[in-house]
Amino acid sequence: MEDQPVSWQTKLSISAAALLSFMGILVETSLNVTFPRLTQTFSVSLGTMQWVTSGYLLMVTIIMSTTGFLNQRFDARTLFRTAILFNLIGTLLCASASSFSILLLGRMFQAVSTGIATPLMFHMVLSLIPQSKRGVYMGTAAMIISFAPALGPTYGGTLAAFWSWRGIFIIAIPILLVVAMIGERTIRLKAEGTHDKFDWVGVVLLALTFGSLSTAFANAGNHGFLSADFGELLLVFVIATGLLTIHLHRSTRRILNFRLLLHPLIGLRWLNFFILQFINIGISFVIPIFAEDVLHVSAFVAGLILLPGALFGAALSPAAGRLFDTHGAFMPLLISSSAMLVGTLLFFLTSSATSAIVMTLIYVFLRGGFNMGFSNSMSDASMQINLEQNADLNSLFNTFQQYAGSFGTSVLSAVIAAHQNAKGSLAQLTIAGSRMDYGILVILALISLTTVLVARRYSKQRQVEQR
Repeated sequence: MEDQPVSWQTKLSISAAALLSFMGILVETSLNVTFPRLTQTFSVSLGTMQWVTSGYLLMVTIIMSTTGFLNQRFDARTLFRTAILFNLIGTLLCASASSFSILLLGRMFQAVSTGIATPLMFHMVLSLIPQSKRGVYMGTAAMIISFAPALGPTYGGTLAAFWSWRGIFIIAIPILLVVAMIGERTIRLKAEGTHDKFDWVGVVLLALTFGSLSTAFANAGNHGFLSADFGELLLVFVIATGLLTIHLHRSTRRILNFRLLLHPLIGLRWLNFFILQFINIGISFVIPIFAEDVLHVSAFVAGLILLPGALFGAALSPAAGRLFDTHGAFMPLLISSSAMLVGTLLFFLTSSATSAIVMTLIYVFLRGGFNMGFSNSMSDASMQINLEQNADLNSLFNTFQQYAGSFGTSVLSAVIAAHQNAKGSLAQLTIAGSRMDYGILVILALISLTTVLVARRYSKQRQVEQR
């Protein structure tokens, strides 16, 4: 298998799943720049409106937690067809939404689609691509997905400025139909089969755990971090986490294989993977809000601030994969974490006196760091397991990838919203909230760098022991 060329059918099948995932992320990042307008249209607060993103990502997280089971039980084409159907229904609901609740319902349907499509893409790469070429294909798949946040803010900002935010969904419909035809003709991967029963209890407890934590921070944005709404949901989170831990320990059915994290390298790569996505999605929420409320630019310009960085990061992904294939994980991950640390620190230091150009340049640097390490963290973790565990690893990483985005949006939006609820100038309050957000991201980037250095030390010790 190592020397076999990759067929065009395989390439197109992976591309179809990647493009479906791309559409989900495109719409997600497109909406971020329209939040100031949507809060007025539907007469809701920023803390409520952010559920269009964080609620979407939370639902994606829950669906992804089931894909280790789904990818083993159902053929890839069946899963692809299901994802297409849910995306089309959700897109139609959002395009015609007359209230916030309908918009949110449509986003939940789209979330089911993305929750199936993204792990399906990685499952196909891990199942069909030789290990010697895995880094390049993982990087290329990441590049396709990364073009979504590259185009999303500009796409959304342009449509909001010159047409309507509804155009974000209307234009997506014909694209989804083309993707459906490509996938229908090329996706043929059969299910491996499993005799395991579905872990319904695990799904409910996982949803309660993730949902209570995200909702706690959403409530903090509306009512403050000292409110009973925040504290009560944190208590629910603690109880749900305890029950989930007991269930995973005692039950033979496990919705996610957390035992993979007991392997030191996998655990470290997973933590780095989570932090990179937290920073990536979280900062793509903060920047447009800051640009529109502080710099007083339009949604179109706010989207353009993110465009060069996202394009640069997407273009860098294949090169990052080749660097991993050639030199191993340490070099690209060290570059990644170092760049993320410098980028977040620059945002923190310039938050009180910045411009659209400065933000654009810093974001280019930061996104380069993200794409240098993101797919390589998962690629290196996949090297530590056997082929039969690929589906479990894929489900675990992609579940927490999405939750990192949901949690990042909830936390960072709550900080800004809590500041904006105080008395004073909206611009000054947004600056204070954004600065605190950037400080949080600096700390996370430091932890990311630490995981890379600890993993390097562990790898060297293991090499010495094996001699």
